[in-house]
Amino acid sequence: MPDQQRATLWRHVQRWRGVVIIGVLGAITLWLAAVGQLVLYIHPRYILFTVIMSAIAVVAAVLALASPRQHDDEAVAPPSRRSRAVSLAAAGLAVVFTIGMVLIPPATLSTATAEQREINATASDDAETLAAASVADAETVAAFTVREWSTVLRQTSDLAFFDDKPVTALLGFVTADADDPENTFYVSRFAVTCCAVDAQPLGVPVHLPGWAEQYPPDTWVQVSGAFESNPSRTGTQPIVLVPDVVEVVDQPSEPYLF
Repeated sequence: MPDQQRATLWRHVQRWRGVVIIGVLGAITLWLAAVGQLVLYIHPRYILFTVIMSAIAVVAAVLALASPRQHDDEAVAPPSRRSRAVSLAAAGLAVVFTIGMVLIPPATLSTATAEQREINATASDDAETLAAASVADAETVAAFTVREWSTVLRQTSDLAFFDDKPVTALLGFVTADADDPENTFYVSRFAVTCCAVDAQPLGVPVHLPGWAEQYPPDTWVQVSGAFESNPSRTGTQPIVLVPDVVEVVDQPSEPYLF
């Protein structure tokens, strides 16, 4: 192929590459929203904005591709090897990312991420939550999630506080307690402020020796029971949930806490 034709072809590739990638990513985002999976990536409050912007991106990409272009036959210098290499590498990464978004099913963050980010490292020291929990009625306590219980456990180790406050159907996925993996696991959830990138793991320690034989890590469970002083000699958590019932359940449609 003559240098001039090669340069012209390269200019077409350079011109349309970004437009096509933006259009495809916008279409994938709309597809994720349509099948209810976009919530696995971003906070629900941002979904409408993201859908609107993605729709605009798709429409703009289509209009750009459909619009006539002038002066395509102008003489241009052929690209350098370095320019071609950089452009091809960038295009290759974009294509791999796009194909991955299509072929790899969306998945929630898992135990591996929870262990990397350290459970309860960012649990709240919200005094208002503790005060509210101290006077909460049975119905309110029964609705507590991992967020509320992890906040309370972070602020008090007084067993008397938990009198008449049983845990009912606490939902989360199983994550081993790094300090006492034989006897204790966490009922864990990720709290999301903006998107999955900033998700922080929260958890409630559950004392159940030999738990891994029945409930492998990442299994979603509902746990009911009561808080007691930790009976394990190797555990570092002063108070743990001693379960009456541990039930395996399906992952909820909204696995994160918002």
